Amino acid sequence: MDIGSMLTGSSLNTAMSSKDHAVTQLQVDTFNKTLAVNGRTAKTELGKDDFLQLLIAQLSHQDPTAPMEDTQFIAQMAQFTSLEQMTNMSSGFTRLTSLLTGSEAASAVGRNVDIEIDDSKVSGQITAATRGDYPQVQVNGSWYDWSAVKTVYAQNGGTSL
Repeated sequence: MDIGSMLTGSSLNTAMSSKDHAVTQLQVDTFNKTLAVNGRTAKTELGKDDFLQLLIAQLSHQDPTAPMEDTQFIAQMAQFTSLEQMTNMSSGFTRLTSLLTGSEAASAVGRNVDIEIDDSKVSGQITAATRGDYPQVQVNGSWYDWSAVKTVYAQNGGTSL
């Protein structure tokens, strides 16, 4: 007995609901992002290693009868150096921002604050704080992200900081 004769008289529903389609598409996209081509994953931007590889490829494939001019080579090396320094500065600023944010949360321990989450507002005194990239503060026994703190009041009950 073949499949065609088994299905005679009954219909097979192969249509997917929009929810099933969305879930399947999400799973396919997630799986595709994990795939690597020749051991490399796709990137959306070039980094300093890519720039250096392009420069080396350009130098190794140049015409020996018409080599690259010194000024072009120096200009490309200067661009590479600038790119490397900007990358280093960016990572340094990211680290500095993280340290400052963590210190700011820790220095607010003992102060009264207003915290806004969605449409609700929580007020109370910060009793503890965590440090790191995403610091949190403890108010009224619950933990909140430091970014949710909207107002920090002076310790003497005066104006807000």
